[in-house]
Amino acid sequence: MSILARAQAAEIAERLDALPPPPPHRRLRGPETGLVMVRGRAGGDGAPFNLGEMTVTRCSLRLEDGVVGHGYVAGRDARQAELAALVDALMQNPARRPALEAAVIAPLAEAQAARRDAQARRAAATRVEFFTMTQMR
Repeated sequence: MSILARAQAAEIAERLDALPPPPPHRRLRGPETGLVMVRGRAGGDGAPFNLGEMTVTRCSLRLEDGVVGHGYVAGRDARQAELAALVDALMQNPARRPALEAAVIAPLAEAQAARRDAQARRAAATRVEFFTMTQMR
């Protein structure tokens, strides 16, 4: 679910288009957007505190066979929440799961890892070694 929550709606839709069409489904709830309170902890283990509010979009749907899927995503992208809920419902079918993992989940995870690595390389290029600077005095 975290991979779907971090993916763009267009990325999910593109991956789903490579698979056979999903069965008919109907919305049970949403997609609807609201706010959630984000909590934090000082130092990771201190007393919890309210950090602030965050916009979240959720959607729930039911496939024709009765399986229910849920999707929660950060932001206001209703299409992304609906696609995440659809993939969640489809992943509950053992016959569909391997194809979904191979065609949707794995490629999205690889793309997200590549973006994280590229961002880490850009950040590392600006890193300053303060220990080296103190030795130069």
